[in-house]
Amino acid sequence: MLNRRTLLTGTAGFAVMGLALGKAATASLTGIEKASMRGSINATELGVQPGTSDDQSKAFAKLLRDAISRDMPIFLPPGTYVVSNISLPGRVRLSGVPGATRIVYGGDSHLFMAEQADHIELSGLVFDGSNRTMGDYTQGLLD
Repeated sequence: MLNRRTLLTGTAGFAVMGLALGKAATASLTGIEKASMRGSINATELGVQPGTSDDQSKAFAKLLRDAISRDMPIFLPPGTYVVSNISLPGRVRLSGVPGATRIVYGGDSHLFMAEQADHIELSGLVFDGSNRTMGDYTQGLLD
C-alpha cells in the first residue's frame, strides 16, 4: 500500500541517485570549462604578458604571425597590453574578456593598421589611445 512515507522515501532515493549520476557525468568531462577556448592561442604562452608597462609590440607582432601561419584565433587574457605600430595580417581573429582586456596605444605613429585584409575579427577588447598623438597618416586607433 502506498502511503506518504513510502512516497517520500522513494522520491528522496531518486534525488540522491540523480545527484550521484550528475557528478559522475561531470567528472568524465574534465576540462569542459575551457571548451569554448579550444583551438585558440593563448597570448601569454607566446610571451605577450598582461599588466607590464613595457611596450610589447615585437612580441605581439610575432604572436600575430604565428597565429596566421597556424590559422588559429588568439585569446588575450584579462589585463593591459601596451603596443604600437602593429600591422594586422590579412586574416586575424583576436578576442579577450569584455571590459577586462585592454590594448593600450604606446605612441609612435599608429596602434593597428590593416591593408587588403580578408577578415579581421576583434571581440571582447577595449582600445585605449592613452591621449597620445598619432602619425599624420593615421585616421584612428584602428586604421
